[in-house]
Amino acid sequence: MATLTLKSEEMKLFPPLLREFASYKSVIEGCSEKTVCEYLLDLRTFFRYLEAERLGIDLESEDFTKIDIRHIGAADICKITGSEVLAFMLYAGENRSNGWAAKSRKLSALKTFFKYLRVNKHLIDTDPTADIGSPRKRSTVPKVLTLEESIHLLEVIKNDTESATVLRDYAIVTLFLNCGMRLSELVGINLTDLDQQLRSLRVLGKGNKERIVYLNDACRAALVDYIVFRQSQDTSRIKTTALFISSRYQRISNKTVQWMIYKYMDMAGFAGRGFSVHKLRHTAATLMYQTGNVDVRVLKDILGHAQLNTTQIYTHINDENMAHAIDANPLAHIKVKKTPKPVSVEDDEED
Repeated sequence: MATLTLKSEEMKLFPPLLREFASYKSVIEGCSEKTVCEYLLDLRTFFRYLEAERLGIDLESEDFTKIDIRHIGAADICKITGSEVLAFMLYAGENRSNGWAAKSRKLSALKTFFKYLRVNKHLIDTDPTADIGSPRKRSTVPKVLTLEESIHLLEVIKNDTESATVLRDYAIVTLFLNCGMRLSELVGINLTDLDQQLRSLRVLGKGNKERIVYLNDACRAALVDYIVFRQSQDTSRIKTTALFISSRYQRISNKTVQWMIYKYMDMAGFAGRGFSVHKLRHTAATLMYQTGNVDVRVLKDILGHAQLNTTQIYTHINDENMAHAIDANPLAHIKVKKTPKPVSVEDDEED
């Protein structure tokens, strides 16, 4: 799986406190490598911003990306104020064109880092981010495929006679549309994560949290066809336990899946409508909730959300209800058959 990483040489360019923070998040709290890397990169931008302001370096210049922050220590961090954090957030939005998600991630990195310094290291008494609320997200309606469009997309994939990976691609999209899993969760599936009857599989979600995803008839049928195809390949060249593999017999990458989705969206006539892999997750959730009449609390567990929203209390739903919810997806029993190629008949009569 493709992940955002920092090499050991790059890690040496961070101050000791940031390296210690990264180790704590990774080793003690079990955060993923991608999450820790994003924290570090956002914190590096923050400290470069502070140094640029102190030294009078143009925030838009190439010199900004060359600012050395290795000297920054506890004494420097203790002087940081809430006003400086707010100014940085303003800079992120106006100078770096960061949207709601990017600004929220940066603030989350800062809050997490200062909490670590206050609670774990006892280096600061006051958290400069304590009174800063998260950026407000503009309310938008998720873009989703309709039931008819979802079936059409599956038909387009099934009938792609020129693709050598059609069975794999069909199984991937079937899982996305029926189970609503994340891209990273799908790419990370191993053969050992499937149960023998293909009734469910285990995925690793955000925060390294495992959950069980239940499979309906459509998922089972698509997986059976793909697994038979996978087993027919040159097994001596397959060096991975990954369920979905690339043409190089390695675990399929995020980018490969994204490219495949864009290709079939284009073939289905959906290009230019802003559809992506994540929109298939939205589609699955919408179909289950609106058409399948699935309780929103069950849907929360299926999708692996930490909470319904900031005002609702987490409600545990039993496994039987979650399995029923997957079967309630209107695509559960859709098994697209390959359209037979029309036979050309020549007319023997001359005009």
